[in-house]
Amino acid sequence: MLDVGPGIIIPGHANTFHEVEFTILAFKPTLGEVVEGHVVEGVDFGVFVRLGPLDGLVHVSQICDDYISYEQVGNRFIGKETGKILEINDQVRAKIIAVSLGTGRSGKLGLTMRQKFLGKEEWIENDIKNEYDAIKAKQVKKKEEN
Repeated sequence: MLDVGPGIIIPGHANTFHEVEFTILAFKPTLGEVVEGHVVEGVDFGVFVRLGPLDGLVHVSQICDDYISYEQVGNRFIGKETGKILEINDQVRAKIIAVSLGTGRSGKLGLTMRQKFLGKEEWIENDIKNEYDAIKAKQVKKKEEN
């Protein structure tokens, strides 16, 4: 709060009423925005990611570009071919693909992590390394051709 002015009392009300000056930080998600958060819940159809005041759903088909299976015992997702593992409390980067905001916390956000440079932090680091290696290989090939 920046400033609270003098209040008034209205007979019959238990509260006092004041003019208040304040600053607010708001989050209005937009389609295509890349956001960071952490996994707070895993269910058989996907994971919920906490993005500050809102949670977003990453459907199982949007976790990564692989066949994903859900292990209820460990409450985690595992990629069949890549071996990628996603668990509760993992930090992730995702892109907003659907926004349906209601009142309060009833809004819904759809997220994806299937694209390069999205997903769990170690997946992103691996994507960066692979991209760097590919660029270096192209440069070496180009030098050999000349």
